[in-house]
Amino acid sequence: MPVETNESTYATRLDTTDSFTEASFSLSNRIGRVVWNIVYFFLFRPTPNFLHAWRSFLLRCFGASVGKGVHVYPGVKIWAPWNLKLKDQCGIANGATLYSQGHITVGYRAVISQDAYICTGTHAYNLKGQPLITFPIIIQDYVWVAAGAFVNPGVTIEEGAVIGARSVVTKNMPPWMICAGHPCRPIKKRIMLSINEGDKS
Repeated sequence: MPVETNESTYATRLDTTDSFTEASFSLSNRIGRVVWNIVYFFLFRPTPNFLHAWRSFLLRCFGASVGKGVHVYPGVKIWAPWNLKLKDQCGIANGATLYSQGHITVGYRAVISQDAYICTGTHAYNLKGQPLITFPIIIQDYVWVAAGAFVNPGVTIEEGAVIGARSVVTKNMPPWMICAGHPCRPIKKRIMLSINEGDKS
């Protein structure tokens, strides 16, 4: 199965848009977000934690690719569902933000903890109009993004990596490593134990 990459990037009319005088997104995009926000506040956010299937259904209605057994909690903030790909059995905790101006992929059994911020959008600060520019973020299988971590646009967190709480991820992180810091960097290998090995009682 091919591994997804973030080599291709998406810029919103980078050469022509002045973010101070022009809208960065199309009218249809803005209308879609208005409708989504209404659905989010009345049908998504007030739901009890256990209604994962209902919230997955709503996300699919707005164009998200949502696998089986996905747990998106009601307090997750989502900018644009149609830019999401959530693979089987991933989990996203209350308070997390998916700032999906660009595409976000969350892998199989990946976990995004409370108050983590997954940010695909930034501004081209070297242009006077400071137009919006977006880059995809890929969080691969078995990754854990711990509480309060910030993931920058264009980052790939490779399979099995752990991102420590409050870390700021500015570049790609390698597979099966525990990573932390500001900026985030690999610290040590993530060693997986079997259930029997982990049970010392």
